[in-house]
Amino acid sequence: MHYAILCYNYEDVVCAWSKDEDDAVMEKLAVVHEKLAENGRLGPVVRLMPTTAATTLRKDRDPPLVLDGPFAETKEQLLGFYVVDCESLDEALGIAKDLGKANPGGSYEIRPIMLFNPGPPGQEPSGA
Repeated sequence: MHYAILCYNYEDVVCAWSKDEDDAVMEKLAVVHEKLAENGRLGPVVRLMPTTAATTLRKDRDPPLVLDGPFAETKEQLLGFYVVDCESLDEALGIAKDLGKANPGGSYEIRPIMLFNPGPPGQEPSGA
C-alpha cells in the first residue's frame, strides 16, 4: 500500500531558518531517506515552494476564478510530502515518527493513496 505523508509546519518559521539550520535538518532527513531507499520504500519526496508562490483555481465558479495564494487558510501550511510504500499504517506511522525526530515542529498527516497514474516507466515509487 502506498501512503502519502503530508508535511505541515509554520511556513514563517521554516522560511526563517538560516541556510545552516535548513542544511542541518536536511542532513538529518537524509539519514531517514537513505534507510527508506535501501529498503525500497521511498517514492517521490517533494518540498513545496512558499505559499506566496501558490495559485488557486476555484472551479466552483463559471468561469473558474484564479486567485493568488493557497485556498485553505490554516495556521500550519502544507510544505511538502513523501510517497512511501508500506505494508501497513503502523509502518507508515513509524516512518513519520522517524521523520519527525529529524525535523522539528509541525505535524504529519498520513493518508493511504491509490496510484491513479503512476507516471512514465521507471518513475514509479519503489515497490510499485
